[in-house]
Amino acid sequence: MKFTLSWLKDHLETDADVHAIAEAMTMAGLEVEHVADPAALLAPFTVAKIVSAAQHPNADRLQVCQVETIDGMKEIVCGAPNARAGLTTIYAPIGAYVPGLGVTLVEKPVRGVVSNGMLCSASELQLADESDGIQELPPEIPVGTPVAKLFGAEPVIDFEVTPNRPDWLGVAGIARDLAAAGVGKLKHYDVATVRGAFPSTISVRLEAPEQCPVFAGRVIRGVKNGPSPAWLQTRLQAIGLRSINRLVDVTNLIAYDRARPLHVYDLNKLVGTEIVVRAGQIASDTGEHEHLIALDGKTYTVDPGMSVISDAGGERPIGLGGVMGGESTGCSDETTDVFLESAWFDPIVTAQTGRTLTISSDAQYRFARGVDPASVIPGIELATRLILDLCGGEPSEIVLAGEHPANPAPFAFDPAYVKQLSGMDLETDRIGTILGQLGFLVQAAPAGSDKPWTVTPPSWRRDVEGKADLVEEVARIHGFQHLPNTPLPDQGAPSKGVLSPRQARVRTARRALASMGYAEAVTWSFTKQEIATLFGGGDDKLVLENPIASDLDCMRPSALPNLIQAAARNAARGHGDVALFEIGPIYLGDQPNDQRTVISGLVSPRAARSWTGAGEDPLFALKADLIAVLDAIGAPTASLQLAQGMNRDWWHPGRSARLQLGPKTIIAEFGAVHPRVLKALDADGPILAFEIVLDAVPEPKGKATKARGNADLPNLMPLTRDFAFVVEDAKPAGDLVRAVQGADKVLIAEVRVFDVYRGQGVPEGSKSVALEVVLQPREATLVEAEIEALSAKVVAAASKLGAVLRS
Repeated sequence: MKFTLSWLKDHLETDADVHAIAEAMTMAGLEVEHVADPAALLAPFTVAKIVSAAQHPNADRLQVCQVETIDGMKEIVCGAPNARAGLTTIYAPIGAYVPGLGVTLVEKPVRGVVSNGMLCSASELQLADESDGIQELPPEIPVGTPVAKLFGAEPVIDFEVTPNRPDWLGVAGIARDLAAAGVGKLKHYDVATVRGAFPSTISVRLEAPEQCPVFAGRVIRGVKNGPSPAWLQTRLQAIGLRSINRLVDVTNLIAYDRARPLHVYDLNKLVGTEIVVRAGQIASDTGEHEHLIALDGKTYTVDPGMSVISDAGGERPIGLGGVMGGESTGCSDETTDVFLESAWFDPIVTAQTGRTLTISSDAQYRFARGVDPASVIPGIELATRLILDLCGGEPSEIVLAGEHPANPAPFAFDPAYVKQLSGMDLETDRIGTILGQLGFLVQAAPAGSDKPWTVTPPSWRRDVEGKADLVEEVARIHGFQHLPNTPLPDQGAPSKGVLSPRQARVRTARRALASMGYAEAVTWSFTKQEIATLFGGGDDKLVLENPIASDLDCMRPSALPNLIQAAARNAARGHGDVALFEIGPIYLGDQPNDQRTVISGLVSPRAARSWTGAGEDPLFALKADLIAVLDAIGAPTASLQLAQGMNRDWWHPGRSARLQLGPKTIIAEFGAVHPRVLKALDADGPILAFEIVLDAVPEPKGKATKARGNADLPNLMPLTRDFAFVVEDAKPAGDLVRAVQGADKVLIAEVRVFDVYRGQGVPEGSKSVALEVVLQPREATLVEAEIEALSAKVVAAASKLGAVLRS
């Protein structure tokens, strides 16, 4: 919303300058975005007169002009074709900044002749879009006259209007609040009634009162349309509106002056004598929607949820109610008879129409926020008076259909609530004065009575619904800077936050994964229903009724699809080798206990080509990361069983497994994502992932109350022994490692697999697993007999799994 200072002073009697007005607006809750002062930019420019103009000695298209300026006689080089002796124009001295060129003038020669300034066009001063030459001014204007004064340049304030204050979309509403804030005195103008000279030849019928409850209009015949007077064009152009003609400019002026949109129809282009306001129609025989060619030249498809203004007995649409008029009945310079409309359209219907058709006109912007319903008749009277003054003509009587919505209901208000809620200790007279200046009707209780006031909001303040709203009005007008600065009572040292076990685990997992090089991703808890189906979800109970986007219409059954899509987006931008993780919820049903918290991780290995070969399978590295995270959050990793071939179908059947405490307690799943799933998500493989169900990880028993003890660092050197066992090919090597590890929990520090062999010398269906067993002496160096005894324990532990020491 923009307005000029002079426009504001039409409604507010004040001596404040533009900066004081902007400051007062900010303190009253109006968010000022920008204050443009063209007069400051035009300050260096003054009127000058060319005394003589001679051909430049070194350039055919340049002239050397002797110019009478405010600084005396100056020699200025000019290339404008209309530069001539006797021309009154605009002079810019050395050092002036020319806004249209973006340069600051300096004294320098032009083809050998020094130019002591510049003669300017209107476009170079941003007073016009384009110019054919330097500005030509009337010769009677004295030399030295400031250009800013000549062109009426004045400050413009631009501010953001909050959705709950549609009254601020009119300059009169802004003046009302500033007057209440003490910036000036509000000028009250009664809208005079214009008597009709004859009955209206156009009647109005409302077929959709829920969309348009009230519609007023009148005929004005014998008008003379054409360009608007200079004052009206200047006022509109100052706030960025293009002047069209007198009739249209009047409606634009009142929309910005009183927040009252209007529309003018060319009476001779209307078909029939009745205007019908109805909902959009669909042809019963063809099923086609009706269309409207609007004033912007575009054709819009109308649906039944939109308000349509029509003629020809309701058959032909001629406008979209509250949004835009139709091209077929638009006014031109040849218009002589008009029908003036002033109506009130439902804000929700108007807002939805604008969103559906992507129209954001001045009328739609105002009606969608809620125009004052009581301004229907005053608006048409004010517009009639302006049209008669500017265009002449003879008005008819007003035709009115329907009635405007009821005014806001009164409610009780205790002025003591101002102090209770805001802390401001104000006299009741001051509170009543503020509310009265803002347009509220205050009915105080009789003197000596302790009964509350009865306050009725004005018709333009439908956002005020209770006593807290009134306290806010009083506080902002009195000034938020007067809010008392009272410190809260000292409550002692703040208590330190205590994390729940789950919160502590989440934080630990986050730090562990970050230390391994994974980057945390935060994705939506939604996905596309087709994608959810790939991951065992997609149930209709988890489909959203009002999704934020068409591809986010279902609650996710896993965090992996979002991570896979994130990895694919990175790969598409040249960053294929990524490691991502996310900790968040998944949804398996529509009950609260069907929600799970998961820790999901993903790697997309894209190793560079090398002559050294492929190296270690990245799936084992992923498994190591998974075990490390489980160890960090306190999961019983030593007790976990590894089960292959039991994962769900979005995992690769030969390269995936699960970790479980039993068939019913699945802790995690990991492996390669199935190529079929990657293709559906438009992702290139391989992609390896894991997903830990945090809810399934048992919490450690008991509470750790002791501080960590001293480190138990052995002072004896460890030694290693290698064993090769022949075991069934289907037997996981991890089971063998755990069995050997348990042979002696005191002396065996670590067991590592360093080779797996299948082939000659190993029976069919078996494999040879080579283990390195690290022995860590504690009390004394181990002797040969002790080492042999321990080796026998290792072989015995392995034999329980059917493993035989390879000869």
